[in-house]
Amino acid sequence: MSTSDYDQFRPPEPERRRRRGFGGGKRRRGGSTARVPADSMVPEVEFTSYYGRNVVKPPPWEWPVALYLFTGGVAGASGVLAAGAQIAGLPVLRRNTRLAALAAVGVSGAALVADLGRPERALNMLRTFKVTSPMSVGSWILTAFSAPTSLAAVAELPIPLGRLRKVVDVLQGPAGLAAGAFGPPLAGYTAVLLADTAIPTWNGARQHLPFVFVSSASLAASGLAMITTPSDETGPARRLAVLGVVGDLVAMRVMEAHMDPVVVEPLHEGKPGKLLHLSERLAIAGGIGALFARRRWVAVASGLALMAASACTRFGVFEAGLESAKDPRYTVVPQRRRLEERRRRGEVDDSITTVE
Repeated sequence: MSTSDYDQFRPPEPERRRRRGFGGGKRRRGGSTARVPADSMVPEVEFTSYYGRNVVKPPPWEWPVALYLFTGGVAGASGVLAAGAQIAGLPVLRRNTRLAALAAVGVSGAALVADLGRPERALNMLRTFKVTSPMSVGSWILTAFSAPTSLAAVAELPIPLGRLRKVVDVLQGPAGLAAGAFGPPLAGYTAVLLADTAIPTWNGARQHLPFVFVSSASLAASGLAMITTPSDETGPARRLAVLGVVGDLVAMRVMEAHMDPVVVEPLHEGKPGKLLHLSERLAIAGGIGALFARRRWVAVASGLALMAASACTRFGVFEAGLESAKDPRYTVVPQRRRLEERRRRGEVDDSITTVE
């Protein structure tokens, strides 16, 4: 008798009794006429998985990855806001958003290294550029954003640079605009990174999750600007906050409407559901506060609410994906539904769909 490592997961089998004939009775010559007892019929089987194991292996990602998702959005949207302040001639808002972008991208790098385990692993991702890999493309986007952001932020700091000060002052303008150009890709690429996996909820949201993440990033960046900048220069930040709230609420609704009803469930249940429900309330409160943020304390309170809303969105989507990978139902039911839909359309000329 062969053995396997999976035998430890096999449930114990009940002891079988030897039966005489079919249905427990004696057989007669010429065939049995005994009826099959009702309790010997095969019961309806509810699908779980082989030996209770996951169909899709959950990624070994922990809270540093969720923090990376959040701070990456803060950095990217802050870069866009800093470029807008530079064009509009708002020096205080420009300085604060540039420094915020530099601080956020620094935390993102630290979170990435914490997840990878060793710093050299982060550097190894820059050895090649693979357009079909969201991780490879994202690593280069992060690098392309960090370089001009660092230069623009250094120009805002009152530190002695000697002869380099003139060079920095000349280059800080183009560097700020370059950081603004790479800001939206940085804010949204992490959504592509999640969606390009087999995790049911993340993959099911692949068409609209980038819009949710970009809107969420605008909430965090505008909220941080409202906290750190006097109210007379936060006009662009407050307008971005209102647009971000509308975009976040609409994008989330559209995303859920286009997802399979089964894989939407983790977004509304358990810890992820609580986080996303709280995010919606905080976003609405922060958006209303941004409309009337003439007073300093209103601006600070609204900014905190917007940043908390963005964080709840990122952490909620992250946790929902992990939960969807733990239950085989979120993988198998949508697959069967898609297979039935293809059969109804008559698509039976591939290796997956067959005629029964």
